This record gives sequence, C-alpha cells and structure tokens, in this order.
Amino acid sequence: MDIRPKVLITKIGLDGHDRGSRIVAAHLRDAGMEVVYTPPWQEIRAVVKLAVEEDVDVIGLSSLATDHLIVPKLMTALREAGLSDVAVIVGGIVPDEDEQMLLDAGVARVFHPGSKLEDISAYIADATARVRAA
Repeated sequence: MDIRPKVLITKIGLDGHDRGSRIVAAHLRDAGMEVVYTPPWQEIRAVVKLAVEEDVDVIGLSSLATDHLIVPKLMTALREAGLSDVAVIVGGIVPDEDEQMLLDAGVARVFHPGSKLEDISAYIADATARVRAA
C-alpha cells in the first residue's frame, strides 16, 4: 500500500462486547493499516467528531446486541458532517432481515460472524483505493 488506509474501529450504543472489534483492529494494524480504536459505548456525535479529526477513510462498527439498529442515525450524521465519502462497514451479529436496512442507509458492507479477517482487510484496502481515486 502506498498510502495506508486509516480506519476507525468503534462501537456505538450500549453494547460493551468488544472482543471482536479488538481482534479486527489488531489484524488491520498488522496488515499495515493505521487504526484508530475507541472503547465501547461511543455516542454518534463523538464518532463523527473523531472521524473528522482523524480524517479516516473507513469506519468499522461492531454490533453484538442490536446496536446496529442505530447505524442509520450515524449514517445521517456522517452525511450532515460532509463525510459521505467515508466507507462504513458493520461487523458482528446482524440478523439477515436487518442487513438490507443497513445497506439502504448507506453502509458499504456487512461482515457476519465467521468472516475471514483477510476478507475484511482486502475490502477496506479496495474501498480506500476507490474513494481516493475518485
């Protein structure tokens, strides 16, 4: 990678289960990406503020306890902040019936349990290259 993707890994809402997000963050770092990691329980406005301050390419959200249901509010807040070009991916427990709602809200991709770490990092690298080329 000529310019390393910069990825914000975070959790919004009240879900405190962060093992998966820590594993993904470590893998992305080991894959050569710059990773900004937050602890759980982030508020939407804090995530948007950090995305602006850190000038991230991708936001990775982890959800294990229905916090994916507030992702559409995050997507709206990102658009209002002028961050429509930031790719948002969601990983974790997302029921099949909720996945389309996330995609319709603007989420770029949903990674379910069992997704390969290499697939996640490859997707982030590709998404970053596409955005930077545009």
